[in-house]
Amino acid sequence: MELWIPITLAAATAQALRFMLQKHLRGMQLSTAGATFARFIYSSPLVVLIAIIYARTSGQGVPQIPAFFWPYAIAGGASQILATMCVVALFSHRNFAVGITFKKTEVLLSALIGFVILGDVITGWAIGAMIIGLVGVLLLSDPPNAIGQWHQRIFNRATALGLGAGVLFGVSGNGYRGASLSLQEGDVFYRAIVTLAIVTALQTVTMALWLVWRERGEIMRVIKAWRVAGLVGLTSMVGSICWFNAYTLQTAAYVNALGQVELLLSLAIGAIAFGERISRREWQGIIFLGVSIVLLVLVT
Repeated sequence: MELWIPITLAAATAQALRFMLQKHLRGMQLSTAGATFARFIYSSPLVVLIAIIYARTSGQGVPQIPAFFWPYAIAGGASQILATMCVVALFSHRNFAVGITFKKTEVLLSALIGFVILGDVITGWAIGAMIIGLVGVLLLSDPPNAIGQWHQRIFNRATALGLGAGVLFGVSGNGYRGASLSLQEGDVFYRAIVTLAIVTALQTVTMALWLVWRERGEIMRVIKAWRVAGLVGLTSMVGSICWFNAYTLQTAAYVNALGQVELLLSLAIGAIAFGERISRREWQGIIFLGVSIVLLVLVT
């Protein structure tokens, strides 16, 4: 088994747990930005400490950061902030499992973005997989017990948030891979942890400035919720370290595809932690989307 596979599975598990905790934070009257900020403020110092310790003990020292590292890092960090906010906001509209499923459209959307922007070749089988995925997204977009015209039920705020998260996470993964690979020296873990330390530090500062400007008092509410917010930071750190190492070892498309195991974890978490029930139509949407993702992995 290639190393990136167990690392990706660990990353998906940690991420599912982190989103569960962030949904809980959202229920504690923290804002969407506050629940998102919790993952950075508590994880960034730990990541920086690990990076410093590893750099010294491994004898690899201070990294040489090339100029083209920064566009990748900034694009990846900014898109991850926005994507996380989309997912946390989505939890207010739909249940946990469906929210995570919407997020996982990143695999399909990444393939489409690669075709439009990079000119990547998409086979007929891949197009078929995307069409199946589209059916799944449409089924998930239609809220349970909804009334009114079909286009009003499908094109709603939850759909926009879910698909937005998918696009942004797709951009984020490729940005992080580009930033990590731009470092010419050091082993895989060194390049991954250095990239993660820099990105999370930038994200923490950016979100802190935003909250001071737009949501005064929210930082203090995050600090007061340290018991849950601290766990958000811990799971975020574990997940991020695993994701960054996986992106360094393998292309973002394959890493994100294997990460779809998070769908199964989200179903279990939604049922056990939140007592949520999935409607028949939502089950159908999840199955269609899951089949499309598996097909896309097999044909790419």
